[in-house]
Amino acid sequence: MKTLLRLLALAGCLSLGACLTPTTDPQRLPAGEWALDTAHASVTWQVRHMGLSWYTGRFDRLDARLDFDPARPDAAQLTASIDPTSISTGDPAFDSDLAAGWLHADRNPQILFESTSIRITGETSGAVTGNLTLNGVTAPVTLDVTFHGGVTNPLEGRPAIGFSADGALDRDTFNIGNLPHSIVGPTVRILVEAEFLREGD
Repeated sequence: MKTLLRLLALAGCLSLGACLTPTTDPQRLPAGEWALDTAHASVTWQVRHMGLSWYTGRFDRLDARLDFDPARPDAAQLTASIDPTSISTGDPAFDSDLAAGWLHADRNPQILFESTSIRITGETSGAVTGNLTLNGVTAPVTLDVTFHGGVTNPLEGRPAIGFSADGALDRDTFNIGNLPHSIVGPTVRILVEAEFLREGD
């Protein structure tokens, strides 16, 4: 019955169109605690390979919680975690090597990001700085964030908000691998897509 009601709500939204159009108006978005919608989230990483291309992988298991008031975005608090054993390049044997030999997942079972400050840079953009704990090292990292707004997710029956973020870190800072920079560059690009669902609705 719950699934049927959600499908009927979705059909109604599709016929009206407007309820699936995100808004960034703070007056139309609720404040509160938000949980990551893991079905609509991703963390992708890229490293320079021999100066020829950006080699791309991702992590498949992640979680995050957000305390967010659209009227006061600079006061938001974000905590995100990643399972390093979920690293994925399309090559399972290489994934195991990366998790064990590069990220030392046996003794560092969690990658953790905790925000410390947020700087608003535009109507829907900002810079989020936080402490990243990776491979046993904690250091500050800044992500440039774009806020895509919010809608009521008809399949979940509650408000949803979405963000994109990108940044970079130095793999040497976090002791990730020991190959020379001529083979694997020192810069790791981070690309994030995330939707959150409001809790308590």
